[in-house]
Amino acid sequence: MSNQKPSFRFEIDNFSEKKANVISSNTFESSGYEWFISIYPKGDRLADGHLSLYLNVANYTTLQTGWNKSVNFYFVLLNQSDKELYKSPISGSKSLFCAESRGLGYRKVLPLSKFQEEGFLEKDKLIIEVYINGGDVSENKKKTVDINGFQVFASQVTKVGKIFTEHPDIALDFKPTKQEVKTAYMNVLLRVIKTLDKTPKSISETRLSKASSELSELMSVGFKVDWLKSKLEEVSLERKKPDVDGSRVQQLEELVKHLARKLDEVSFGRRLSDDANEYLAQQVEERVKNLELMDVGFRLNSLNTKLDNVVWERKKADDTNESHAKQVEKRVKNLERLDLAFNNRLNTMLGDMERRKSSDTSVFEQIQDRVMCIAFKLENLNTKLEEISKERKKADDANGSLVQQLEESVKNIELMVSHLKVELDKKKDKTSDDGFLLVD
Repeated sequence: MSNQKPSFRFEIDNFSEKKANVISSNTFESSGYEWFISIYPKGDRLADGHLSLYLNVANYTTLQTGWNKSVNFYFVLLNQSDKELYKSPISGSKSLFCAESRGLGYRKVLPLSKFQEEGFLEKDKLIIEVYINGGDVSENKKKTVDINGFQVFASQVTKVGKIFTEHPDIALDFKPTKQEVKTAYMNVLLRVIKTLDKTPKSISETRLSKASSELSELMSVGFKVDWLKSKLEEVSLERKKPDVDGSRVQQLEELVKHLARKLDEVSFGRRLSDDANEYLAQQVEERVKNLELMDVGFRLNSLNTKLDNVVWERKKADDTNESHAKQVEKRVKNLERLDLAFNNRLNTMLGDMERRKSSDTSVFEQIQDRVMCIAFKLENLNTKLEEISKERKKADDANGSLVQQLEESVKNIELMVSHLKVELDKKKDKTSDDGFLLVD
């Protein structure tokens, strides 16, 4: 295949500026089939940083069920000066195209880094040539009918028959002689007619442009389709006419798009505002938390200070109360010792009185003075105990048991003094009986 002319030459200007994931060529015919080239400037998803290049069967939906085509093909990549940059391997076996494999080629043609090298791609223009060597065509053929030398399917007989009836000279100058090529071009003709039979407004600009290209190709191979060209022009003019309803719909569509853009802008601005407010709220929340922590810390310090003062005052009060309690206890012990001494002395005196059965009146006066003195001191002691009890109630009750003991001691002393008074009265009575006069 090295001496044959390329089946198709695909030139791409400004290659490095292409942003599309895939670039497809125009449709071309070779070996009885229609083809197109697809190139992935950035590589397909599994190319791993390489340019990808494929040969594809075009208009496969018009082919009959079960079609397949075996061909040999290879690619040549050139720069603007036709300098060869790459040539794909030429396989000894044919590649099989079918409904399941409509495109075959090479996933890793050249590393993408090559195209970034200075001078590699002259004037940023890439030329792709594909060479196809036609092979056998194998199809699960349905029953076909010959109409004016064209083999057509039974489902197409009515349409093709109508074409030859209305335009009997349509194929008088038709050039191709191979039956598969004639069938392919008849399918193209039927597709163009089907497109132009639609309402003008329902045909897209892309489909109308493709129909125009296909019609030109049909005329180049000898079909007389002036009538179809006129219809194409009518459809084109009809599409250009102002459509009040269509224009209104278009205006509404543009308005909807404009409103959608505005809504997106408002949503975006609102998101920004929400983000800013959220950030501000977070800052405020953090500051509030810090202030709360500071306030809690301040209160805690204040409470600790107050607690220390209370403990100190309480300790001071406890020390004072303890000192008073010790003094009272000491005085009670002194009174107990005094009482014991008094009791001993009284008993001694009473014993002496019994032994002598007489005594001076001054003895009883001394005893009475002593008793009155003890009573007076006891009264003062009770007063002191009441004051201590009040002070101790204001402070902690920890020393309550000590006060209680002191009170019990005082009560015991009172009982003892009362007992002594009774004994003294008895002695008075006895002394009176013995002739003594006691002055109360």
